[in-house]
Formats: sequence, structure tokens, C-alpha cells
Amino acid sequence: MDLFSFLDKTVSPYHAVAAGADELRKAGFRELHLDESWRLQTGKAYFVRVFDSTLAAFRIGESPREHLHIATAHTDFPCLRVKPTALTNVQGYGRLNVEVYGGMIRSSWLDRPLSLAGKVVLAGENPYEPETQLIDIGRPLLTIPHLAIHMNRKVNEGETLNPQKDMLPLFTMLTGEKSESKQADAFLDFLAEECQVDRQRILSYDLTVYPTDGPCYFGAKKEFISASRLDNMTSVYACLQGILKGTSTDGISCIALFDNEEVGSKTKQGADSFALPNILMRVYSSLGYGQDAYFADLAKGFLLSLDVAHALHPNAPEKNDITNFPKLNGGVTIKAACSQAYAGDAEAIAVTKALCKAHDIPYQMFLNRSDSRGGSTLGSLLTANMPMRAMDIGAAILAMHSARETMGAADQQALDALLKAFFSR
Repeated sequence: MDLFSFLDKTVSPYHAVAAGADELRKAGFRELHLDESWRLQTGKAYFVRVFDSTLAAFRIGESPREHLHIATAHTDFPCLRVKPTALTNVQGYGRLNVEVYGGMIRSSWLDRPLSLAGKVVLAGENPYEPETQLIDIGRPLLTIPHLAIHMNRKVNEGETLNPQKDMLPLFTMLTGEKSESKQADAFLDFLAEECQVDRQRILSYDLTVYPTDGPCYFGAKKEFISASRLDNMTSVYACLQGILKGTSTDGISCIALFDNEEVGSKTKQGADSFALPNILMRVYSSLGYGQDAYFADLAKGFLLSLDVAHALHPNAPEKNDITNFPKLNGGVTIKAACSQAYAGDAEAIAVTKALCKAHDIPYQMFLNRSDSRGGSTLGSLLTANMPMRAMDIGAAILAMHSARETMGAADQQALDALLKAFFSR
């Protein structure tokens, strides 16, 4: 699967995990389940889903303790999520009540064709075991219309969008013949029809609003990519490519793709949880190794934490550091911060650079301006719970957290090449 096909499929964290699981299964990885005992073997590969929106996969070499290499990314992205009792009627306009997930650039979501994807949960025979169904409407369904400039003459002087008032997408026109209760049920009726189930079975849902316009190349030489969800599907894709194409036959190679990074990672399926340590401890236990072996291998292991970085913006170059600024098509970006908002130290930087040089992979550095606070990502959260050397890396992009972002086409190739090399040595 190429990057564009992957982007088209990964329209929610659930779909990202499902697409990853499909690729792993095709490559011979066997699926495990958290609620079952594991009997693992050397020379085999496995994957496990953590509450459907986080995915871990690992390949066990013939000599499992030779090395421990881990690469991580996140499956979520800033977006709008649909609230329960979603439909609201304003003079016959049916809108969906939504909430903001993560730090999105709100204005970028206006006047775009939008759709819905995620999970619908249905009543089953056992109350503790409801049935779930993934859903992707897959067509333009919604839009959030701007107020006309004639009604807001100062819109080009800057606008503030209230998420409860200004960000509710238009869904349908409601006829006056229906009662208010039937109008309120119209969204559930729509979901029931899409899922081909009785509406009374729908107990809940977790639905993401996403832009429907697909990824594309642009530029005089088609050297740029414009797409939604480059943050962080570029990293998810690179992790999958790395473990699928890596050639190492020793040690343990592992990827972990976490949900909820955009809202802090403090969830049962987030990076700042016991999810990955739990999985790794079970791997070591199943192979007959104790806790001491696990801790020793962490200490000599290496983790790559993948997330996008801020490329130098041609219209605002002053926003970047004066000497450490990545550019589009400049290669893998190594992200550093003395605050440890990004994981890494001098040795980790050296290891990453040496690996790039050994495989002729271009690289560049990113640090925030000294008077500007940047973001954070998974590396430091993970290594606080699993003490091991780590480096934050990624592809440099423009318009991070916009409904549509921009990257250099060559940078994905560099990222994929580094992950393949990481899982081949």
C-alpha cells in the first residue's frame, strides 16, 4: 500500500489500526488478544490491538535478547467528534453537535466537504459484550459554512470561532412534518441505515469528522504533498513499512501506534499508560525471561519516536530557530529540546545521525526558538515508564494541525528508509 492509499483509509484512529492490522496480517503476523494467554515463539511475528485504536506489533528473532528496537507514532489527529444526541434544529437546518478534539486550526475546517468515520456500538446478547461496527460514510456529508463577508466585514482582520456556536456542521434539512422527537432521532436513523441495523440497537458511537478531499502532489516538479492527517499518518505509515520491510533476524523489533496523543496520552490506550510495558513484559514472560532480563534489555535498547516537525515557513521564517530549522524535502528531521519535550540526548542524536549516514539518508535538525514554547510528543512519556535511550524524529510539515497540511514528497521516502534500516541492523 502506498502513502496516498493509506491516507485515504486512515480516516479515524480505528481505521488506522484496522488498516495497519490488515497489512500485518497479509505479511504473516499473527493477531494476539490482551484477554488471552500468549504462547510466543522465536522466529515469529505478532500484533495486538489495544481497545481498537492503538496497535502494537513485534517480530521475535532467533536470539531475542540480541537487541530491543522500538518505533512509535500516534494514530489520532486534531478533528471534530460528534456528541451524543447530536442533531440540533435551527429553523429547519439540521446541524450536528460536535466537540473539538485536540489543537486544531478551526478556520481551516470551514467550507470544506466533510464526512464521518469511526465506531458504532450496538446492543449484544451480553450487556458487558456489546457489538461494534466500523463505519466510514466515505462521501461528502457535512460542511461548516462561513458567515458571508457582507455579514462580517472584519473577517479578514482575524476571526475567533466559538466551538459551540461556529463549528457545528450542516447535516440535513428537517421537514416541518416531523415531531421534535422524530427530528432528534434523524441522525440515529441515518446511522442505522448506513450500518444496516435496527436503530434501537445503537447504544453509542465514537465518530470523527474528517475532510473528504484526497491527498495530491503539487509544485512545479510535484515535489510537495498536500493532504489531511499528515500529522501523524506519515509516521504510522513509516513504522509499518519499517517492521514489514526490515530484515533483522535477531532481537525483538517492535512498533507501537498509540491513540490520544493529541489530548495528552493519559488514557488506557495512550502512550502515558502501562499499555506498552505490559505488552513487552508479557512477551518476555512468554519467552521464558524474567523481569531482570526485560529491564536489562530496556537499558541497552533504542526507541525512535516518530511525529511531525515544524518546517521553515516561507512567509514567516522568523518563527523558527535561527540555526536549526528543517525545510521541506530536507530529509528526516531530528527533534531536540533541552526541556526534554522531545526525547533524546547527545548519544541518541549521534546514533540517529550515524544510522542515516550509513544508509545515505538525508537528515536535518529541529529545535524551537529559545523564546517560543513548542509542542511535545510520545518519546519522553514512554521512556519515563520504560527507561531506554530514545530519539524523536519525523517529517517536517507546514500548516501542522490544519485540516490540510503540506510536506515534501522526498521526506516520506527518507523516513521510510530510516525505519527499514532501523529494523534491519
